[in-house]
Amino acid sequence: MTIKLIAIGKTDSKNLQALIDDYQKRLGFYIKFSMDIIPDIKNVKNLSEAQQKVKEGDLILSKVNNTDALILLDENGKQFDSVAFSDYLQKHMNSGVKQLVFVIGGPYGFSDEVYQKANGKISLSKMTFSHQMIRLFFIEQLYRGFTILKNEPYHHR
Repeated sequence: MTIKLIAIGKTDSKNLQALIDDYQKRLGFYIKFSMDIIPDIKNVKNLSEAQQKVKEGDLILSKVNNTDALILLDENGKQFDSVAFSDYLQKHMNSGVKQLVFVIGGPYGFSDEVYQKANGKISLSKMTFSHQMIRLFFIEQLYRGFTILKNEPYHHR
């Protein structure tokens, strides 16, 4: 199985990007992982929220194959602790899914089309974080999940 993270817009902070790169490198010891960054939509001032979501949604869906399991990082999604999230990853690996795709949407969330295509939703917290920080938090949790599955000492129980 491979895991892909799709996100809208680049990470502006060099410090955050360095941490993202570090965890992305660490993840490579456990699983094939990639990030697909969709450039910010141009001229968003001329678009309504709904139009922006549709444009972003079209770009997101163009990066997803029909055989992928698509999981949205969404404030209304299911919350897990780290151990339960590692079990969630294991279940997907056992299911025979070739690619597990997680998506961080734009500032207004996802289009109806993206929600219809999704196989699930996960919330990392009830709090609101910047899209750039969520990338780091999510990649760190992926890394933590795999260290839990391998019984490595990164996660203390």
